[in-house]
Parts: sequence; structure tokens; C-alpha cells
Amino acid sequence: MSTTNNTKLAQHAVVPPLEPKTEFRNYVNSPLQNKVSAFYFHNHKNQSYDSVMQKKESFSKTNKIQMSIWEAIKMLDDIIDTSDPDSDLPQIVHALQTAESIRKEFPGEEYDWFHLVGLIHDLGKVLSHPNIYNEPQWCVVGDTFPVGCRFSELAVFPEYFAENPDSYHPVYSSEYGIYTPNCGFDNVHFSWGHDEYMYQVCKNNGSTLPEAALYVIRYHSFYAWHQEGAYARLASEKDHEMLKYLKAFQKHDLYSKLPEIPEVDKLLPYYKGLVEKYFPPVLNW
Repeated sequence: MSTTNNTKLAQHAVVPPLEPKTEFRNYVNSPLQNKVSAFYFHNHKNQSYDSVMQKKESFSKTNKIQMSIWEAIKMLDDIIDTSDPDSDLPQIVHALQTAESIRKEFPGEEYDWFHLVGLIHDLGKVLSHPNIYNEPQWCVVGDTFPVGCRFSELAVFPEYFAENPDSYHPVYSSEYGIYTPNCGFDNVHFSWGHDEYMYQVCKNNGSTLPEAALYVIRYHSFYAWHQEGAYARLASEKDHEMLKYLKAFQKHDLYSKLPEIPEVDKLLPYYKGLVEKYFPPVLNW
């Protein structure tokens, strides 16, 4: 599957976000700070290499349940992301806000894959739904990071990695750990969560989304890399090339979190068409 060649998107992606960094992802002054801090304590403590491998074995086969994209989207109504310092609205609101923000800046059919990524990028959070898997949120949401090598001080709440047993492992605590220089993120094991799970859902169900779309879905929560530049020692040429798409997406993922609720009924026909274009009617999850 080849990388998309949307010139406008690729050029625009290198433009820095307009809003100040302190406007979003402010973990110190957020009214949700206590909740978010508690989340990351458990996330960083429990996301060890061994636990990640167990989760990947359990869920990467995506063979436990069948449902459509729309059934999964409806599930988001019941999920509030406890790792998010910017919003406590249901996830379906964030999904449509992100999609519409992207669509406004990049209108037209050539960018429809990017619109759809905005809608479905967080669908993997159904892992935490009580009527499906009821997984604890520490292994579903939040920023992702490599396991099997030294944790980065540029990650959010890095002090909590002291609770992770891998911080004291003779191999996993070393600079490269089990990896080699510039091996590429596709060859790295990341903390388990909705990014990797949704990527596996797309791949295992034969989605025709372009490579850039799948890459954004898989790594959109890897903020230590696409916002702080951490783990560059593991990045391949492909990762450096794809970085522009992550940065373009990041702006819309963050800055679309507004109090206004999208008019869901008016928007659904457009996005239903995109789902039919890029996905089969029923998917294995």
C-alpha cells in the first residue's frame, strides 16, 4: 500500500500550530489534573514489556467480536477518557470535532481519508467499554511510548516510570534495549492502547485506507516523538517522512476540543459514505 501524495497536506503539516502550547495538554493547571495524574501513575507503573506482550497476544488477532464501524462509534458515547486534561465530553463528540476540523481545512475528495481518520482514530477505545472487554483505561488511553528500552524523560509524568519494573531491568533500561539504531517504530513494541488496537482492526479487516492514514491511527498518541522529538534514535526514514502527517493531525486532534457539540444527524451521511468506501460492512474486533 503506497503512501498518499496529498501535496497540500504534506506542505501544511510542517506549519507550527497557531495556538500556544500551554492552551492544551496542560497537566498542571487543568481542573482534571488529579484524575489525569492518577491515570498516568497506573499507566506508567503497569505498562511493562511483559504486560504489553500479553495484551498484544490477547487483542491483536481481533477475533473476539463482530460489529460495524457505526456500532463501535455508538459505544464511544459511554466512554470518557480519564487521561485527557482538555475535555471530559463523550468520545463521539471529540471524534466528530476532529473530523470536521480536518474537513474544514482540507476539503475535497482527495483528503477524504484524512477526514475519516479524524472520525475513527480513537475507536480502539472500545477496549474499555464495560459491555465489550471492560479493560482498565491505563491500558487503553493516554500517550504511548516504547517498551523494551529506556523510558524517556520527555514523556508525560516521567517520574512515574520509577514504579515500572522495566526501569530496573538490565536490558529494558538501556538506551536501545532490545532494539537497534533506526530500526523503525514498526519494529518497536509500544505501550498497549487504542492506537495499536485500531491499527490492527484496520489491517486485519482489509481496510483500503492509505498507508499515511494507518500510520496516523497507529502513532497519533506517541506525543513524546511527534511533539518532543524523543526516541529519534529508533526512528527510520519512514518515520521521519511520516512525521508531517502526525503533526498535521495533532493540531486538529488537540485544538478541535471545543464546548460546541457537533450536529451529529447532519454530519452522519457524509461519514457513512466514507466508512463504506474504506471498510467492509462488518468488522472483526
